[in-house]
Amino acid sequence: MTYSNYFTNSKSKPLMKAKRTLRLNTLILTLFLGILLNPSKSEACSVLYYKDLVTGKIYAVNAEDYFLDVDAYIQIEPKSRKKFARLWYGWNNFAQGGINEEGLFFDAAVTPEQEKIKGYGNPKRNLGDKILAYASTVEEALEILENEKIALNKSHLLFGDKKGRAVVVEWVKGERKLHWIVDNKLVMTNFLLSESNAGNYPDFRYKSILDRIDELESSGEEINLNKIGNTFGQAVQPARKDENNRVGGTVYASFIDITDNKFILSYRLSNEDVIKLDLAVEFAKSKRQKIKLKEVFN
Repeated sequence: MTYSNYFTNSKSKPLMKAKRTLRLNTLILTLFLGILLNPSKSEACSVLYYKDLVTGKIYAVNAEDYFLDVDAYIQIEPKSRKKFARLWYGWNNFAQGGINEEGLFFDAAVTPEQEKIKGYGNPKRNLGDKILAYASTVEEALEILENEKIALNKSHLLFGDKKGRAVVVEWVKGERKLHWIVDNKLVMTNFLLSESNAGNYPDFRYKSILDRIDELESSGEEINLNKIGNTFGQAVQPARKDENNRVGGTVYASFIDITDNKFILSYRLSNEDVIKLDLAVEFAKSKRQKIKLKEVFN
């Protein structure tokens, strides 16, 4: 699968349709966690943080896999005196991933269950929103986790910022484990980097992303958001029914140019149902925005 149609400036009918629909919701289109608490068989997630060593530009990509009937949406919170402006995506008032005006990105992925750590626990509120509201760097995000006594026993988190710092944080065998970015890329799927024997490994999605990045870098071609997005071509999950006839797959895939504040989201792997946002414009607005994906693309 390729994502070339997501990144063009063309006046195609699909893009114009999305623009008209969003205008009805008083939104302005411009050119531009996995589930943390209740994992199920249909859940999967692939996340990439990437820094182009030639240009220094930083990108993040996510494929969110769950049941397709979930009421997913994008929430954009305005800046306040103490909180950063931020965008997150998810459902049920819970951020599965997102980015803030300082360029801090996060996403999450379900992992094999671990024993809970005494004195720590899973979040009871919208942890992702809080981190994006108050943290500007990876280190500040990790500090919030510690202050809140958070230790996820069914998930891990990837944080990356505008300075090129990125880390996957896991809680395994009673300890917090940090896996910092090596060279210029950090990939996270659904196995524990600290304990691959726990399950979900080997993972073809993880390998496919790394293989495609290697091919891209070896080609000598100019790297951009389009080409980084295409490294997920084999990592997304086509729609399929489970044993209860409930359809699951990739609910949405997000593509973020962290350096230039560009955000793209494709709903249900569609080249037509696409949202493109200029984050600098959206973060400058004074009112909260909620983009309900089912309503925009019905």
